[in-house]
Amino acid sequence: MRAASYARWAAGAMAVALATTACGGGAGAGEGGAVLSSSWTDPQNPLEPANTNEVQGGKVLSMIFRGLKQYDPKTGEAKNMVAKRIATSDSQRFTVTLKDGWTFSDGEKVTAKSFVDAWNYGASLENNQKNAYFFSYIQGYDQVHPEQGEQRARTMSGLKVVDARTFTVTLSQKFSGFPDTLGYNAFVPLPRAFYKDHAGWLAKPVGNGPYTVQSYTRGSEMRLVRWDAYTGPDAARNDGVTLKVYTDNNTAYTDLMAGNLDLVDDVPAQQLKNVRADLDGRYLNTPAGIIQTLSFPHYDKRWTGSGADKVRKGLSRAIDREQITRTIFQGTRTPATDWTSPVLGAEGGYKAGLCGQWCEYDAAAARKLIEEGGGLPGGQVKITYNADTGSHKLWVDAVCNSINNALGKDRACVGNPMGTFADFRSKSTTQKLAGPFRAGWQMDYPLTQNFLQPLYYTNASSNDGKWSSPEFDRLVDRANAETDPTKAVKLFQQAEEVVRDEMAAIPLWYQNGSAGWSARLSDVTLNPFSVPVYEQIKVG
Repeated sequence: MRAASYARWAAGAMAVALATTACGGGAGAGEGGAVLSSSWTDPQNPLEPANTNEVQGGKVLSMIFRGLKQYDPKTGEAKNMVAKRIATSDSQRFTVTLKDGWTFSDGEKVTAKSFVDAWNYGASLENNQKNAYFFSYIQGYDQVHPEQGEQRARTMSGLKVVDARTFTVTLSQKFSGFPDTLGYNAFVPLPRAFYKDHAGWLAKPVGNGPYTVQSYTRGSEMRLVRWDAYTGPDAARNDGVTLKVYTDNNTAYTDLMAGNLDLVDDVPAQQLKNVRADLDGRYLNTPAGIIQTLSFPHYDKRWTGSGADKVRKGLSRAIDREQITRTIFQGTRTPATDWTSPVLGAEGGYKAGLCGQWCEYDAAAARKLIEEGGGLPGGQVKITYNADTGSHKLWVDAVCNSINNALGKDRACVGNPMGTFADFRSKSTTQKLAGPFRAGWQMDYPLTQNFLQPLYYTNASSNDGKWSSPEFDRLVDRANAETDPTKAVKLFQQAEEVVRDEMAAIPLWYQNGSAGWSARLSDVTLNPFSVPVYEQIKVG
C-alpha cells in the first residue's frame, strides 16, 4: 500500500444521513453495541482501487474488497481467496480460475470479466489512476498507457476472458512473483455499477468484502457495516467499524482514554512511555513491513547536480538514528541499515547492513561530505512533513537537531510542516516540494520487489522524487524475470546497492505497528502491514 504506505486511500465527499441505535456509555457510545470505533485520517483520493496508494484509503479497501489473493494476517503469505488456482508453466502466461459463489454486495456475481474490466480501467491512461503502473507487466500496457502520446488501445492484449470463471494473463516478460502481487488492492474486481454510475459508486462504494460502506462525511467519519451475505472465509465478527477522522493522534489517544474511542492504531510517540500502564496491557507493538525514509526532489537540479550525492550521503551520516529511536520511539522503531524491512527475512531479501557506513552516524564525516558536495542547496535543509499527527513533528525536529549539531549550525536544518496528509501527498505526488520530504513506505505485498520498484524504478507509481537509474532498472527487470527465488533476491540486492551508492533516499528506521484499545474489544491484532485485522475483532 501504500506511501505509508503507502501509503494508500480516499473517497468522494458525500454525507449520508444515518440513524443509529444508542448503546450504553463508554467507548463507541452511540455506535451500537457491537460496532467499534477506530482512529483514521481522510485519504488523499476517491476510493478507486487503482487510484489509491496510501495507507488510510487502503484500510477501507481492505475491508470492502477481496481479490484473487489475500495476505495472511499473521504471516503475510499470499493465499488464494477469490482465485481457485493461478497456473503457469513459464512465469509469463497465467491461467486464472475463480471459485464459484462470490458476489458483490449489490448481488452481482464476481466473474472473470469483473477482474479483466477492472484491470483495463486501472491501466488506462485516460483514467489517470495512480496505481496504473502495477499493470505495466501485462502485455499491451504500452498501448493503453504509453509513456508519450495518446492512448492507442482500449484494453490490454494480455488479458483474455475464457469463460465466466476463467481468464488468462500474458505478461510482456517473465515475472515469477506476479501471483504474489495479486493480493494488492489495485487488482480487485469491480462491479458494473462502478462504470454505470461512477459518481454514485465513489460516494458509496460497492465491493465484495466483509464490510460495506454505509456513509462517509469527509473530515468527520466513515461508517462501515458488516455484510451479512458475505460468503468468504473471513466474515466480520463484529457489526461494523466507524472510522473517525483525527488530525492529531494525541487527540485520538485522549479520546481512547476518555472512553470515546475504541481503537487507536498509531499510538503517538509522546504516549509510549505510559501506554502499557494507561491501557492495562491492551497494547500491541509488533514488527511491520514499514520503513521511514527521507526522499529528495531529484527533479530539482539543486539536489541532482555534481556532488549532490555526497550532500545526500553527508546528511545521512549526520542523523543519529540510534539516539532518535531510543529517546523518542521507545522501542517501536529500529535504525534502518537497508531500504527494505526485517519482516521479509534474509531469504525474502532483507540484508542487514547493506547501507554500510552511509547509515552510520559520524559528524566529522558528514561535514566533510557536505563540504565536498558543494554545501547544502540554498544553505539550508527544509524537511517537509504532514503536521496532522504529532509524531512526525517530533522526529523531524530530532533529525534536524542531529543534523544541526553535526554541522555546527543552528539552522542548517528546519522542519517544514504542511497541514494535512492529503495536502502533503498532493504536493509530493505532483513534484511541488523544494527539499527533502518524509516518505514512509508500507509494503503492498511481502516481496523485496515492492520495497524497491514502486519507489525507485524510473517513473514508477510512488517514485515521487523522480530518481532514475538505468542500471537500477536493468537489475530490477532481470530480478523479476528470474524464476529462481534465491537468484532473484541477489539481483534485487544488487539493485538496492545502486540506490545506496547514489543515496536516492535516506533510510531512517524500520517501524513497528502499534495499537491500543478499550476494554470493550478483544482479539485485536495487527497484520504485517500494521493495519488492524478489523474483521477478527470482537466487541463486548
